[in-house]
Amino acid sequence: MKQLNKFSMQLLSRSANESFARVAVSAFVTQLDPTIEEINDIKTAVSEAVTNCIVHAYKNEIGNIYIQVRILECNVVEIKIRDKGCGIPDVDRAMEPLYTTAGGERAGLGFAVMQSFMDNLRVVSKVGKGTTVTMKKRISVRVKSNGQQG
Repeated sequence: MKQLNKFSMQLLSRSANESFARVAVSAFVTQLDPTIEEINDIKTAVSEAVTNCIVHAYKNEIGNIYIQVRILECNVVEIKIRDKGCGIPDVDRAMEPLYTTAGGERAGLGFAVMQSFMDNLRVVSKVGKGTTVTMKKRISVRVKSNGQQG
């Protein structure tokens, strides 16, 4: 698919940056005129992915989180969230609902939530090298009252 626009940023794995990442990505996506539900889906998925970087990838240290958002043809949004943290030894196991390595109050639903709100989710990870989460969502094309797409 042809890229129509692109946005990228890098931020530290601090809890305070999770809400900024969520809002920045959703603000960029508004150029496609998404529904409130579509924006909320994207915000939630981004929040989960960034939180995974903060809680799991860097555990008790601060590292960089890299976010790239691309607007592709056919109103498709591609969001990549990458870290250079500890990596995931078993991605398939980590993607199982209720599985968590963090314990405590963590529910282990991060990847399940991302899958439920996005059309496509791909996770690539190498132990000691980091993890890349790639999510895609097609934004619906709405027809305005004058018959034009918008």
